[in-house]
Amino acid sequence: MKKTIATSILLTCLSGILLAQTAQIQTVIDAEQSFNKTISKKGIKEGFLSVVDDEAVVFKPHAVNAKDFYTNIDKQPGQLSWQPKFARISANGDLAFTAGPYTYQNSKNDDDKVTGHYVSIWRINADNKLKLFMDLGIQHPEPDQEEITDFKESEGKAVAPSKDPFSGKKLILATDDIFNHSLTISTIGTYKEFLSPESHYYFPGFDPLIGKDKIMKFISNEGITITSKTTSAGRAASNDLAYSYGTATIKKGNITSEYNYVRIWELDKTHKWDILLEIFSAVEK
Repeated sequence: MKKTIATSILLTCLSGILLAQTAQIQTVIDAEQSFNKTISKKGIKEGFLSVVDDEAVVFKPHAVNAKDFYTNIDKQPGQLSWQPKFARISANGDLAFTAGPYTYQNSKNDDDKVTGHYVSIWRINADNKLKLFMDLGIQHPEPDQEEITDFKESEGKAVAPSKDPFSGKKLILATDDIFNHSLTISTIGTYKEFLSPESHYYFPGFDPLIGKDKIMKFISNEGITITSKTTSAGRAASNDLAYSYGTATIKKGNITSEYNYVRIWELDKTHKWDILLEIFSAVEK
């Protein structure tokens, strides 16, 4: 009996120590780089099938199950490579993302080379393995300067999983809905209220915009109005990182275009959810 009690106390203490620790950002960087190597060896189709979560999402042209999509397509030609430059991971290690430049080349001819930026969201599955949950990208000309690497460890602490895992999702869904409603009132005013100072903004045809001031200036100069509708969302158990995605209509002058959007949210020091990253991917018709 004493041995059983002692073992129970030891396990409780070890559990407390593990929860006090935070996940390492290198975990998701390693996962992304391993994925990149698998793509180069096995090709795009088999590479994606080796890492995607059962509930993973790709936008083809709208949100569809990634495993079903890559299972049913033919083997894709060409070489795809990328480099993580921006990344975060939740304190619990259950949710993470990376973003950075990619290159796709269908032949050795430079005319066949496509460049742009990608965003990948990773999450822990039921087997406690980090799997690719969401992937999308934009095209833009090759930048003149190399992007600064921005990897930061979580400032939060790991916590025990919530007894109500849907509560976190409801909160982010509500936050995304508030943002979308605010856009109908004032695009500039909404971004001013919700953008993180470190936010990244990925828009097709343009180099990534980094920093709240640059993003606000871009939106103002382009004279665009945005209306969007949430599809789904999720949040880390440690309540420090979240995502949402949906569809958007962007109007510039007399031109109206359809997009998919993904937003990465972080909790600031005042416990307000801010947008850390937003990407708009054009809907291909």
